[in-house]
Amino acid sequence: MTFDSKWRNFRRLNEAKEESQLSSPFQKKMKRRRRRNDIYTTMGGIKNKKSGQPFTGKMQRFGTSRLRFEGIAETIEKAALKSFDIQDSLEPEIWEGDKLNPEVRDNLLKIVKDFLIDLPFKIEPEDITLTGSLANYNWSKYSDIDLHIVMSFSKIDENVELVRELFRNLQVNWNAKHDIRMSGYEVEIYFQDSEEPHISTGLYSIQDDKWLKKPQKETIYLDYANMEKKARDLSDRISTIESMMQTDDLDTVLDTVDRLRQKIRNMRKTGLEDTGQYSVENLAFKVLRRSGELDRLAGLKAKVYDKSLSLPE
Repeated sequence: MTFDSKWRNFRRLNEAKEESQLSSPFQKKMKRRRRRNDIYTTMGGIKNKKSGQPFTGKMQRFGTSRLRFEGIAETIEKAALKSFDIQDSLEPEIWEGDKLNPEVRDNLLKIVKDFLIDLPFKIEPEDITLTGSLANYNWSKYSDIDLHIVMSFSKIDENVELVRELFRNLQVNWNAKHDIRMSGYEVEIYFQDSEEPHISTGLYSIQDDKWLKKPQKETIYLDYANMEKKARDLSDRISTIESMMQTDDLDTVLDTVDRLRQKIRNMRKTGLEDTGQYSVENLAFKVLRRSGELDRLAGLKAKVYDKSLSLPE
């Protein structure tokens, strides 16, 4: 079966699925509220509007000399509080000088090759890239190997949103099924549309074995006091929603979860656009993610669903 025929089959199946009606009113509501631009996959690295330059390099703190985070002290490791510090070099287990470790590169290329072979149709990527903190100096124990498969979505089909949804499902399924680690860092696969801008302070072509955008270091300043305040406030709101599960109706809880998730998305987006990846808003988001608070928030939707279908004892 050719690519075109397989794609037409996928489109027909998708259209049939969209036309079908779920039996449960709650399931209909959950489907209508399907998340977009998930806060866990949004990319950082926006440039500083004032200087026009990317934020990379060594940091100096002001405000408090250390983070306390009393509100979520039990869930945050001390290492997480230092994980925003800029390193003196690229991760030596991943890089050899300014070149990707050959063994790491070979394994990443094999992962992509094996992944694409298992797809229902043949895809030829325009590039395979490494981005994120491991392609920069702000790597830490919390970093992932962000492996991007780059291609033009519109060349696959004019319905770009459908293509994006397909690729999102494929990458989510793969990442959920596999736990491949290199030097302790988990490999995460993503599809990237080459026709959309991808702003990053470090970008390496694994396919061509060269830098597309080499990271630079500079001194930056972090407002740890306000970062702590924002992270603690959002953590408290998540706890409040959990307590609502006991007293409020499920629709109200669901609405509250959605509003808070949107607030966090907007907060991070605003920080990235105004100041960059080291903005108070973006780093507060990262503190919440590294402490497991965002997973706790995401899990509330599943809890609402389970409770809606449970019968009293």
